[in-house]
Amino acid sequence: MFLQSLPRRALSVVATLGAILVSAGAHAQDYPSKPVTLIVPFSAGGGVDVMARLLGEKLRDTLKATIIVENKPGASGMLGAAYVAKAAPDGYTLLLGSAGETAINPYVYKDRMSYRPDRDLAPVSLVSRVPNVLVAGPSIKASTMAELVQYAKAHPGKVSYASSGVGNPQHLNGALLESIAGVSMVHVPYKGASGQLSDVTGGNVDLTFVSYAAALPFIQSHKVRALGVTSAKRAPFAQDIPALSETAGLESYDLSNWFGVFAPAKTPAAVIDKVNQAISAALKDPDLARRLSEQGGEVDVMTPSAFQDFIRAQSKQYQAIVEHAHITAE
Repeated sequence: MFLQSLPRRALSVVATLGAILVSAGAHAQDYPSKPVTLIVPFSAGGGVDVMARLLGEKLRDTLKATIIVENKPGASGMLGAAYVAKAAPDGYTLLLGSAGETAINPYVYKDRMSYRPDRDLAPVSLVSRVPNVLVAGPSIKASTMAELVQYAKAHPGKVSYASSGVGNPQHLNGALLESIAGVSMVHVPYKGASGQLSDVTGGNVDLTFVSYAAALPFIQSHKVRALGVTSAKRAPFAQDIPALSETAGLESYDLSNWFGVFAPAKTPAAVIDKVNQAISAALKDPDLARRLSEQGGEVDVMTPSAFQDFIRAQSKQYQAIVEHAHITAE
């Protein structure tokens, strides 16, 4: 009886799989047939929000769909990311995510997260690499990285640096600097770049790691001094600021924030490829590249598989920094 029914079962499985593949192909062919929502896991008006709206403008043309940018801030970006992770896997709800909520937080928050990025989010494309810039206020006299390292070594635990929160890329920038330079500094977490920069300019905190866009007005007004960018080489949009890696002893320093588009896991590969191609076409626009550069970002597009490999490599670096510095969520 079993042997007689086996062929029919096998045919049923094949038929079911065929129907699924046909359905997925048809879905991809029709996609998009309604507005696409791009979730920003941070507040309106910030750098990520600006990036999403600039990208959304171009995606309306390249994806040929209405793009709705929606802000869902909270919990260090994790509320918005969790929303997308639980959305229908049909390509109509996407995330413009940063390194924090998609690659760093699993090592900082661990089982306190309501989603797992590697399981619940599908990488679509990298959009931009955004190095931070280390700036010094009037409370510390160092005008170069070499002078800062020398001072920090001579005064362990006396130099303070601000970031926009525990475990975010700025915090990791400071922890990596401590590790490579062999210095001990005090981390002061804030809830946004404006508070950080105000306290640095006021002399309440010595240093801060922030995006170039946030720091630029303070640099131009000479309220802070730019000591270096956190990318391996000088940023194309800030050639006058040396990379931290140019300082003797810091040659291996390289840690930038980055932003990319994600879809819910199990979104059909054909749909992900279609969105990826639309993003790639959008980012070839020189005006968009220029405007993203003004926000302190360097355009960098990847295929979904290359983006996934990139995230895995970055995650290993983040994990090593978090574990070495014993960073845990508050």
